[in-house]
Formats: sequence, C-alpha cells, structure tokens
Amino acid sequence: MGALTGDFPAEPAVPALWIYDPTADAWQQGPSLPAGRARGASGVALHAGQFYLVGGVTRGHTGGVVPWLDVFDPATGQWTALPDAPHARDHFHAAVLDGALYAAGGRVSAHGSNASGMQSVAAVDVFDIASGRWSTLPSPLPTPRSGTATVAWNDRIVVIGGESDAHTAAHAEVEAWSPALQRWERLPPLPVGRHGMQAAVLNGALHVVAGSADRGGGPELDDHYRLAARP
Repeated sequence: MGALTGDFPAEPAVPALWIYDPTADAWQQGPSLPAGRARGASGVALHAGQFYLVGGVTRGHTGGVVPWLDVFDPATGQWTALPDAPHARDHFHAAVLDGALYAAGGRVSAHGSNASGMQSVAAVDVFDIASGRWSTLPSPLPTPRSGTATVAWNDRIVVIGGESDAHTAAHAEVEAWSPALQRWERLPPLPVGRHGMQAAVLNGALHVVAGSADRGGGPELDDHYRLAARP
C-alpha cells in the first residue's frame, strides 16, 4: 500500500492495495485507498491488527507531499481518515512502539527548477493511537535524512541509514530514540551506508538487507547485515 509507479520524476501514486497470502502463495487485490488520498513513499506500520499509512507524496518526486494519516482494518475492509500529522514528509518508514506511531526521517520531495535540495525533515511526529492526538518530540532526529529504514527494537525507535545533501555516499548512521530516557542514542553504524531499504527484527536481532549506496540511487546493494540484540 502507498506506492509510486512509472518514470522519474513525476511518478503517479498507486491507489490499489495488494494482499499476499503466504500459505496459498497468491496475491489478491484489496480495497483501494480512499478517493483523493492515494500517495506513495509513505510510512506504514502495523498495530493491533490494523495498518497505519502516514505521509507520502502525490506527484512522485515533483511535489505534493502530504501529512495525511489513514488506517486500514483488514477485518472489515474499511479505510478511515485520521488527523493529519504536524509535518508533511515522504521517503521514510514508520513504526509503532507502546501504542504510539512514530514518523521519523523523510523529506519534502520537490524536483525541478524551484526545488531546494532534498529538504530533509528533522522533526519527529508521534501519534498516540488511543487518544487520537499528535505531538512532536522535543528532540529532532540528530542526523536529518530520508530513504531511511525504521523499526521498533529493544524499547526504542531505531532510524537506519538514509540519504541527504550532506554527502554523495548514503548515510551509515543508526540512531535510536528511547522514550524512557527521552533522548537519542547512537548505535553501531552500518558497515556500508545505504538508503531505500527496510529493516526487520527476527528472534531479537535487527536485520538490514539491500538498498542503494549513493544518494539518488545506485550502486544497488545485495548484502545483509545483522545487529544482535543487546543483553
């Protein structure tokens, strides 16, 4: 859900939702995004059996960045619009920790004569799912960047890799927000910086696979790194 297709830079958004059944090894089409709310490069997170789709961009890399938040309930097949985030952003991932949805990293995509770099978004927005209210962390992301991977791991929100105008090579930084300590922590950096990937937690360890090594794409990577859980 929440994708772009076609040629750079004005890739249209894909309104369709597709569902994969591993047991049947088959795809089926689900309820499309609500009319007028299709976008790509959004953050997606799962909580209590529902999918939260936040942010994204409606006109590919040319603009149309939105702060929208929608939730999809696969049990009913219904989409519901929720309050907008404080900051619009795209090219990021979202994660849920302790009932709170985090939108960290990302940028304001605007390719063309009026564009001003990648315009990374440093602010981190948090949606309390129970109360339905947004807030913004008192401390921004230490290294603003987009194309990041984000997971909830070891009671922290971990933001991994990314790209920005800071340098040509993709970022190797791994930064973690601790709600308990109310501060950012630096974890061991990636051996090779990358963006445009996602990460996953399996058996307590953090896994990062593939991505692009330089800002803007390429060379594409096929490696796999694992960060073991801390004692």
